[in-house]
Amino acid sequence: MQPHRTRCWLNPNIENFEDFQTKVAEICCIYLSTDKLTQENVHIYSTDEKMGIHAREHVNPRQNMKPGQIERIDPEYIRHGVSGLIASRNVATGEIVGPLVQPERKELDFLLHVKIVVSLNPNDRHIFIMDGLNTHFSESLVVFVAKIEGLDESTLGAKGKHGILKNMKSRCKFLTDKSHQIVFVYTPKHCSWLNQIECWFSIITRGLLNKRASFKSVEELEQKIWDYINFYNQFLKKPFAWNFAGKLLKV
Repeated sequence: MQPHRTRCWLNPNIENFEDFQTKVAEICCIYLSTDKLTQENVHIYSTDEKMGIHAREHVNPRQNMKPGQIERIDPEYIRHGVSGLIASRNVATGEIVGPLVQPERKELDFLLHVKIVVSLNPNDRHIFIMDGLNTHFSESLVVFVAKIEGLDESTLGAKGKHGILKNMKSRCKFLTDKSHQIVFVYTPKHCSWLNQIECWFSIITRGLLNKRASFKSVEELEQKIWDYINFYNQFLKKPFAWNFAGKLLKV
């Protein structure tokens, strides 16, 4: 008996197991084919946002460990505000690409991030793996992809009325079209474990945004995030060893 311990679980409420299985297998197939796709000038990115990063300052500086005494941290802190991070992780190299460190993640913020990433290799193909947040199906994202494909914006219809822009379902169909130069692949609901950027968010949380961290301002927090990303890209980046092929056990 260990009453001090707990473990969480989450039932994804799968309505159509076959469809769920297909989506999971598709993403895993992309991960496992990354090396081959890279040789064909296809860039694979795992993309998401980490918002609500607090700039907290400890009221008293921490006391470093010494013989006979463990490190001590004052639990009282001062709030200085929040910021956030929009980032993509190159699946082939592990590099964090086109990060935006800022407190907002609105539609145009996400579009700007995608534009930055694509601009690094404008003539190649790009595959973005991400979750189904509404800003990931935005009108502006559809318009951007349409321009890349040489489509007239007038052929896209009108948001909330008709055509490709009508609703999230119609925009999703367009954005996931595999014939496009830029393709978006969406993880099923409650499947953040399929998105490799989430693993990296865990890395930066443990390495920088942990209970030892103390930031005197939002500006200092944001600079530390930039410094960590630069350090990670220079010395720590590497691809994850992804072995899961996507075959699920039906229970």
